[in-house]
Amino acid sequence: MSDLPPGYRDIPEEDRNKAQRFFEQGRKVADTGNFEYSIEMYLQGLAIDPENTEAHQQLRDMSIKRKGSGGKKLGMFEGMKLKKTSKDDKENLLNAEKLLAYEPGDKYLMLAVTQAAHKGGYYDTAMLFGAMTLQANIADPKGPDFKIFRTLTDIYKELHMWPQAVEACNWAAKMKPDDMDLQKELKDLGAQMTMWQGKYASGKSFRDSMRDRDKQDSLLEQDKDIRSADAMARQIAEAKKEYDAEPNEPGKLIKYTETLRKTEDPDQENHAIELLDQAFKKTGQFRWRKSAGEVKLTQLTRMERSLRQALQANPADEDLKKQYAQFVQERAEEELKEYTLWAENYPTETSHKFNMAVRLFQLKRYDEAIPLFQQTRQDPKYRTDAAIALGKSFLEAGFADEAVDTLREANEAYQIKGDHKSIDMMYSYGRALEAKGDTAAAIKAYSQVAQWNFNYRDVQVRIKNLRGKGGGAPQ
Repeated sequence: MSDLPPGYRDIPEEDRNKAQRFFEQGRKVADTGNFEYSIEMYLQGLAIDPENTEAHQQLRDMSIKRKGSGGKKLGMFEGMKLKKTSKDDKENLLNAEKLLAYEPGDKYLMLAVTQAAHKGGYYDTAMLFGAMTLQANIADPKGPDFKIFRTLTDIYKELHMWPQAVEACNWAAKMKPDDMDLQKELKDLGAQMTMWQGKYASGKSFRDSMRDRDKQDSLLEQDKDIRSADAMARQIAEAKKEYDAEPNEPGKLIKYTETLRKTEDPDQENHAIELLDQAFKKTGQFRWRKSAGEVKLTQLTRMERSLRQALQANPADEDLKKQYAQFVQERAEEELKEYTLWAENYPTETSHKFNMAVRLFQLKRYDEAIPLFQQTRQDPKYRTDAAIALGKSFLEAGFADEAVDTLREANEAYQIKGDHKSIDMMYSYGRALEAKGDTAAAIKAYSQVAQWNFNYRDVQVRIKNLRGKGGGAPQ
């Protein structure tokens, strides 16, 4: 698997051997029917070797037997304790897996294990539980959850597991057959799968692939830059030759401009923009103008990243701070112009209106952003994100009551608790309650945020300030 994604955590051989002692003990006590102790043994072993997929599967098999023999759920307080989000990704993985061991049929807990494994860099574990989650979602008698398919698709994309990404995205597309963005994504993923077909079919795990790659990296690095530059120059020359021979053939123009874009060279990108603008003027087809705009947005993104990295390296540089702030403002204005133009030409594409609203919010034009967030909230794909942004817009615009109602509804509708999105939502809800003057409720919201992530923004200060004003006693 040559396209092994970054972030994978390999487990040293010494730790793998150490963990086996716990797994062996877990198997022995499971045979005696002492399932609770067996669960603890497996979890202790997985704390040492979180990538032992065989142990994960054994724990699951044992937990299903426990459930079948009448095993009860965890107590409410212990369950609540395990649902709290930690800074430690491995701890989050183990907590989610313990919850799942006591409720092995819960697909949302399966998803939580998958997400924690992915975030922690335990990719073989993420693949194991990802497949489990997908099948549980498909087979759910109450019907599948669209969000689960979308979350799994994103995870598989980041792991470069294109066949699995296609499968998850295909199920999502079946639920939303009229979503053109989703259909396009499925098509693009299919192309990726074809391109990388067979990379994982060898049966190698991420662990094995990592070791293979480590052996090759030192050799590849020696001539990578030279080969890459030569290969790119050849690709550009070949694409240009084909385009020059058939300048009116759309496919040749697309291939040529895409090759120019891959260089990430401003001169080459600008040449692509010129070619696309010419095609737009000649044909009147807006898709060429949109492609030119996409190149410009890519350039802006790269410029922002460069400035941000410079500021991170020199955080005390006041001139650099002003330069970055000014650029962020100008970038939002340029992006707003672009997305507005796209929305005018593709009025049924929700994504363009949502992106317009996001830029209006960034520019503090809340009164204009609110109607767009209200519109895009009707699209299931943007329902949660638009609702959160709508609540924040109401708050910034001075409509505290509307912000409270909107964010409360969003919190209640969002099914995954303790992830980044739910924390952001609950924090914003607390801000809205505080602005409304409902101090007790604001403290409660902030307290939930602190329990999920104690260091989130200024939540500690806000709790102390409100309690200091008599809003509530320390818990």
